[in-house]
Amino acid sequence: MRTSIFYIVIFLSSIQISFAQDSLDGLLKRYNTNEIPYISVHELAVPKTDYKVLDAREPNEYKVSHLKDAIFVGHDHFQLENVLKEVSNKNDTIVVYCSLGVRSENISKKLKEAGYTAVYNLYGGIFEWKNNDFPVYNLKNKETDSVHAFSKTWGKWLHKGKKVYN
Repeated sequence: MRTSIFYIVIFLSSIQISFAQDSLDGLLKRYNTNEIPYISVHELAVPKTDYKVLDAREPNEYKVSHLKDAIFVGHDHFQLENVLKEVSNKNDTIVVYCSLGVRSENISKKLKEAGYTAVYNLYGGIFEWKNNDFPVYNLKNKETDSVHAFSKTWGKWLHKGKKVYN
């Protein structure tokens, strides 16, 4: 009887984990620590504050498309000095984004550690931005439907736009 109960508990736990990973909220809870507050795509689209928007993806992703006026800072080769050149006032409000909000949390933590006081992580990243029909732009500052989907696994979260893999 104890063995049966044990297996039932394990089974139910695995179902709960599976469902959690099927939602964006579950995915972000799994990978993020929530040390950085989120801002929604709707809050960013209708700003009440002058935000500095930082793109924490890789160069090939940024080249495909990015949010208007986003400053590329990268992730794997992130250099704080590059941010200091673009955002010298550490009290400026900063929104960091990536594909979904995982890499951007990493960069946001580094900014907080460096003394930036108002740093936010864009909930759902550029995928959620595009899924809500907000525009993205290519390097020529022209609106595009293309979004770098990072990988087939992560790309499943991008429901609108043209997925690009390279």
